Amino acid sequence: MTDQDASSPPHAPHPDALRLENDGASEAVLPNRHTAVAGGGLLLAGVALAAANMRPAVTSLASVLGEVRDSLGSSSTWASIVTSVPTLCFGAAGIAAPLLARRWGMSRVIGVSLAVLTAAMVLRVVDGPWTVLAGTVLVCASIAMCNVLIPVVVKEAFPNRVGMATGLYTTTMAAGGAVGSALTPMLQHSTGSWQLALATWAVVALAAFCVWVPATRRHAASRQVTGTAAQGGRRSLMRSPLAWAITAYFAMQSLVAYVVMGWMPEVFKSAGVDATTAGALLGVLLLVGVPLNMILPPLVTRTRGQSGWAVGLAVLTASGVVGLLVAPQSAPLLWALLLGVGLSAFPLALVFISLRTSNAADTGQLSAMSQSFGYLIASVGPFMFGVMHDVTGGWTVSLAIVLAIVLIQGCIGIVAGRPRTI
Repeated sequence: MTDQDASSPPHAPHPDALRLENDGASEAVLPNRHTAVAGGGLLLAGVALAAANMRPAVTSLASVLGEVRDSLGSSSTWASIVTSVPTLCFGAAGIAAPLLARRWGMSRVIGVSLAVLTAAMVLRVVDGPWTVLAGTVLVCASIAMCNVLIPVVVKEAFPNRVGMATGLYTTTMAAGGAVGSALTPMLQHSTGSWQLALATWAVVALAAFCVWVPATRRHAASRQVTGTAAQGGRRSLMRSPLAWAITAYFAMQSLVAYVVMGWMPEVFKSAGVDATTAGALLGVLLLVGVPLNMILPPLVTRTRGQSGWAVGLAVLTASGVVGLLVAPQSAPLLWALLLGVGLSAFPLALVFISLRTSNAADTGQLSAMSQSFGYLIASVGPFMFGVMHDVTGGWTVSLAIVLAIVLIQGCIGIVAGRPRTI
């Protein structure tokens, strides 16, 4: 397999109008005239609400992690395991999601995942530390299914509006994470219970489920969204250097993101910031990404190459990490803002998945490959970040390792950002 240049001949057919061959039968990816039907407003709302649930379950727990740990009498090792659960689940889902989607359809798998997410958000707070851990596994497994499959829905349902739809998806994701982090400590303070504060976010998951089900039933064309990408092409992307570059980029930015979301409140607290302010700083860190997540994908899709974007975001992230290393107390808000802007590498990674593929089948395969391997690699980050703190008694070594990973991320982004397709 060779990686083809992204430029097309003047009269080449649009790749989203091509047909995918599977078991002797061909099925068309949605052409332009069906876009309005397949990608209607209700489905777009369903995508946005589903995306709004991708981070609050993680950031809400992170913002009160110290209090939860102390309340349950748990160790720092337990906290390190809890912060590693999301990326482990996301990695496993990268393998399982395409198999389940092929058997039952993407729309149904996403709907069931939202239902399980709603229940698990409540169940994980009803008992002790192992119930919290088991519930977090269920929560993150549900989120992971949506993480893998929704970018494929976006590619098929909105083939000529990938930048807009991806921007909406990543914006609501960032907004959900920011609100989850900022409000949970306040909810805990007002209710006097971290259990009630965390369980509150089940309401958002229930709302997403209630919109997703009628959205996918209403549009007859959603059957095509379910079928094409789930079946996929027969070729493997495992031999594509470009596919591996995108996977590595996804892994590095995910590792950094989940270290930040899982541990930054604790880093700020160690620097003398009170718990409420530390949670608010994480909220600000994520909130700054809301407008960027909306603006960045459309801008990125208009440029022929994206290497410069990848390097710029890595530089901003590295600046925030250096600030935490050198002078964490001097300007915590500035470091949070720099990290928040740098975490826009996530929507850039999603754009890579769409721009570096020429049809929905390859998009589905690349999404599964990058997220399965990427998240499994990233799962090491939050765990080791906490372990290194326990070993050294401080955050310096942990932050230095994160800085090195950010630099690697920028270098890989140069390769992943070159204009070509798999």
